[in-house]
Amino acid sequence: MAAMTDEDKIGQLLVAVVYGGRADSARKENQARYGVDTPAEVVEKYRPGGVILFNWADNVSDAKQVAALTTGLRKASDTPLMIGVDQENGIVSRLSPLITELPGALAIGSTGDPGNARDSARVTGEELKALGISVDFAPVADVNINPRNPVIGPRAYGSDPQKVAAMVGAAVDGFHDAGVATVAKHFPGHGDTAVDSHTGLPVIKHSMAQWEKLDAPPFREAIKRGVDAIMTAHVVMPKLDPSGDPATLSHKILTGLLRDKLGFDGVVTTDALDMAGVRKKYGDAEVAVRSILAGADVLLMPPDYPTAYKALLKAVETGRITEQRLDESVLRILRLKKARGVFGPIETDPGALKSSEHLKVAKRLKAAARSAA
Repeated sequence: MAAMTDEDKIGQLLVAVVYGGRADSARKENQARYGVDTPAEVVEKYRPGGVILFNWADNVSDAKQVAALTTGLRKASDTPLMIGVDQENGIVSRLSPLITELPGALAIGSTGDPGNARDSARVTGEELKALGISVDFAPVADVNINPRNPVIGPRAYGSDPQKVAAMVGAAVDGFHDAGVATVAKHFPGHGDTAVDSHTGLPVIKHSMAQWEKLDAPPFREAIKRGVDAIMTAHVVMPKLDPSGDPATLSHKILTGLLRDKLGFDGVVTTDALDMAGVRKKYGDAEVAVRSILAGADVLLMPPDYPTAYKALLKAVETGRITEQRLDESVLRILRLKKARGVFGPIETDPGALKSSEHLKVAKRLKAAARSAA
């Protein structure tokens, strides 16, 4: 890390969206966002710490194509590149139908057997790894205690905090069995909302005691199992932080609660910064800086990447973000990458998808979920 410039370090904090199915795909969306044509050129120009893949960005068409894309992106990067995806299974499945189809979290949770959560995560992780993907932004650690929740619902393992905690812990183990980094989300809890943070800013009025009982158990269990990263929620919890800022921008929540109280020293990533919930109070440049000052390490999908990059660089140059604070985040990110093999050679094997063993696991899990319904 000693040889890294400030520009190198700031790049590590950012996860970009790129458009196209090949590293050399020229797309107008890349030109509009980044001033270059291809995914490879985005990586070469901005040296991001990571890239996240999406169907809507035309990153996903078939297994060989995804494997070639991840390989091409890594070749374009002069630092180890973390490639991630939201593959929760169920209703959030960015890689369907390429990979083994598994039940969603609620169906798995209904079986009452944490071993099923572990098996599901292992199968998913092994197939992601075969595609050159090193991090899954899963599992959902929210406890879905509000039946009107428009954004979590069946993405959660259920409505009982202790049962959800057992499932989340098992899922973390399963991803680690596969050698893939795992991200518990959305801290400090998105389960008791009636507003979607993609389109608005939810307010959750839990007291600290209620939070400890209802929201905290799955995150505590994930931390106990060595979860690699925790994703923030764009929700306001006024009894945890009266400032009115969403948790993503709250030092009291990310540093005071997550780091100090829960003892988490892994990577903290924001939820996507293009969501409305985090953009209501501050401009995009200020959101980027405040996220880091609050305690985040990784900024996921800033809506204006060059603006976020320049804002962070200026904040470091002026001392608003100290070199020590910057180095803390970079060290955590590099430590995660080393732990999950991102520094070494990454071999893809698209033929490993939908193996007979994986299909047998899927069949068993679907049968268990049907029996529990």
